[in-house]
Amino acid sequence: MPKKNAFYAQSGGVTAVINASASGVIETARLHQDKIGKVYAGRNGIIGALREELIDTSKESTSAIAGLKSTPAGAFGSCRYKLKSLEENRAEYERLIEVFKAHNIGYFFYNGGGDSADTCLKVSQLSEKMGYPIQAIHIPKTVDNDLPFTDCCPGFGSVAKYVAVSTREASLDVASMCETSTKVFILEVMGRHAGWIAAAGGLAAATEGDAPHIILFPEIPFSEDQFLKKVEATVKNKGYCVIVASEGTQYQDGTLVAASAHTDAFGHKQLGGVAPTLAALVKEKLGYKYHWALADYLQRSARHIASATDVEQAYAVGKAAVEYALAGKNAVMVTIERSKGKDYSWSLGEAPLDKVANVEKMMPRDFITSDGFGITDKARDYLQPLIQGESYPDYKNGVPIYTTLQLVPVEKKLKTTFEI
Repeated sequence: MPKKNAFYAQSGGVTAVINASASGVIETARLHQDKIGKVYAGRNGIIGALREELIDTSKESTSAIAGLKSTPAGAFGSCRYKLKSLEENRAEYERLIEVFKAHNIGYFFYNGGGDSADTCLKVSQLSEKMGYPIQAIHIPKTVDNDLPFTDCCPGFGSVAKYVAVSTREASLDVASMCETSTKVFILEVMGRHAGWIAAAGGLAAATEGDAPHIILFPEIPFSEDQFLKKVEATVKNKGYCVIVASEGTQYQDGTLVAASAHTDAFGHKQLGGVAPTLAALVKEKLGYKYHWALADYLQRSARHIASATDVEQAYAVGKAAVEYALAGKNAVMVTIERSKGKDYSWSLGEAPLDKVANVEKMMPRDFITSDGFGITDKARDYLQPLIQGESYPDYKNGVPIYTTLQLVPVEKKLKTTFEI
């Protein structure tokens, strides 16, 4: 009986280190060619499987796969495409199994967040019912750091480092000009429901009272009155005020401070605009000159300033996914376990996908100061190790050298097509 092939796909928003996980999967599978045939990747994530648009990673050189460790974004293409429930659209899942069967795929490695964990679980369940069992392993990835059971999520540490560094550098700029110019600076960062990224801005402070002076979390209801009082008091005391605001900042009733009327493929409202909204409020009510910045894609693609811890963990979860599959595990997510003790260390574990799928991990209340505008020492102790270490890519002519893959397609075997 021929060896089963593996399928790997990237899902959702990409990160500075998701390709390190891909490298971990492919390099480890190549070490076990006696048990795993080829590793196929989905072009543009799971829709690559639905369309039978597979990439043959065996055509990529050893150096190219190794180069993924220091290359940001999604080398095989990702997508925001949420498969419906089995009850709503069983055909999508049956199509996946049909494609996997046609290409002798027995291992499914899905690299993403909570929605991809749900897809991974359903593929495992339905494949069993259809008589073509597939071992499905979820590889965690999300800059939002909101997956349950894992201490942290690959991708988050590098965003946290970027936000902490950017906050400190911008704060120095504002402090140097506040006497005659800008007095309020607002950095808007990602975070729909969980404030982990915003919290990382707090790491910019070397001593108590340093910027950022205000952090806005989705977990803490926004009060216009309290916010303005804090801004005004800070400017009077410090001469300026630096704010890190999560895009998901919301009022007590759950209404977002800023959001468009558009929704994405997952049905989520398109976020963005909290910084200019707050800036306009500060100008109208307090009259201060302001500047604001939107970290946006810059924060999640900044491989040049990635956390070495994050890179190491991202590769490790990809490697472990293959090892777990070979050990017979199924329908689990690889987890990162923080060891107890003063010095930071970690190991890998696993969590069942039926407990992971569609569950979000929020910031604990004791990670946020009593006034709701900062992080506690407990939060700092959690966050600090995740941004440690530098893992610089090689440079040429002053810019980083990043890997570009050949992306050789696999010949299609099915006569039918599938429309997305």
